[in-house]
Amino acid sequence: MGYAALFIAGIIVGAIIVLIINHYRQKEMKESFSALSRDALRTNSDEFIKLATQTLSAQTQVGSGQLEEKKKLIDQTLEGIKGELAKVEKSVTEFDGKREKSFGEISTRLKTTAEQTDKLQATTNQLQRVLANTRVRGQWGERIADDILRLIGFTENVEYTKQKTQETAATRPDFTFILPNKLKVNMDSKFPFDNYSNYCKAEAEAAPNKDEYKQKFLSDVRDKIKEITKHGYVNPEDNTVDYALMFVPNEQIFCFLHESDDSIINYALKEKVILCSPVTLFAILCVIRQAVEVFHLQKTTGDIFAQFKAFNKQWIEFKKCMDKMGEQIQKTYDEFDKLKTTRSNKLEIPLRQIDALSKKGGLLESPLVDEEPELESSVKIASEE
Repeated sequence: MGYAALFIAGIIVGAIIVLIINHYRQKEMKESFSALSRDALRTNSDEFIKLATQTLSAQTQVGSGQLEEKKKLIDQTLEGIKGELAKVEKSVTEFDGKREKSFGEISTRLKTTAEQTDKLQATTNQLQRVLANTRVRGQWGERIADDILRLIGFTENVEYTKQKTQETAATRPDFTFILPNKLKVNMDSKFPFDNYSNYCKAEAEAAPNKDEYKQKFLSDVRDKIKEITKHGYVNPEDNTVDYALMFVPNEQIFCFLHESDDSIINYALKEKVILCSPVTLFAILCVIRQAVEVFHLQKTTGDIFAQFKAFNKQWIEFKKCMDKMGEQIQKTYDEFDKLKTTRSNKLEIPLRQIDALSKKGGLLESPLVDEEPELESSVKIASEE
């Protein structure tokens, strides 16, 4: 037991000694390795610095050349950029000048437009005030119709009449267009406008009663259609056609009628009234004028044909008389030819005989006839005898 404890204690002491020895050896080896590492590092550092210096010097020379080339390229690029910047600056300057000029012109035009808008507004207000009067409104419609008639070339009291009372009725249409065969078409140019004006104002102000004005306006138009029918503008006893015209002197109002109530046109046709705007009136009057011209042309052609038939009859009689006169002239010529040839030759035969006898007796100094008859004349006379 005692030996075992001594043996273990000896092992422990030996292990401690070995550890102490190894510790000192590792310290010495570490110091030796550190010294060797410092020497190797110092040597390698010197070589590395030398090699790096050489490499850096070579790279510096190469980099200097490349840097010079890049500098030249950058200088060229900068020169190009300067030129482009100069062009851009010039363009900007020109653009500024044009912009100022354009802005000046735009300002002038805007000012002119504003002035014209003010004038238009004043004219519109004046027109609204004028159209508020029924009598003046009718004159306005008549004026527009007169302009259309002058544009087409109609002449008053030739192709149409104004404010002429009908023969069989006491009414007086604004316009009456004269057609062939003594027919005519009557037109009324007075148009209801008040409720339409109220509707436009209400719509501009977004008033809730605008639909009410709209319905009143459509009702006014229907009442006007009935009024035209009652006034006898369609009157066969007065040689009118089966329809009368109702002039709407504004295209916008005419389109508004179509858009608001598409049945009002059919209602007017049922009442034998044709609604027409300035454009449609122009077309209707062009058709009327063409129809009148065609009628006059047909009538003139018929008159010419009748005169031609009369001329042909007289020409036939003239030819008959000419033929008779020709026959008489031919007979007269034949008789004259006989007198000139046969009768004259037969009369000259005794004269020549007398002439011959007188020459023998010395009674005549000059012959009674100039010469002997020709052989052909003698033969002819002989043949006739």
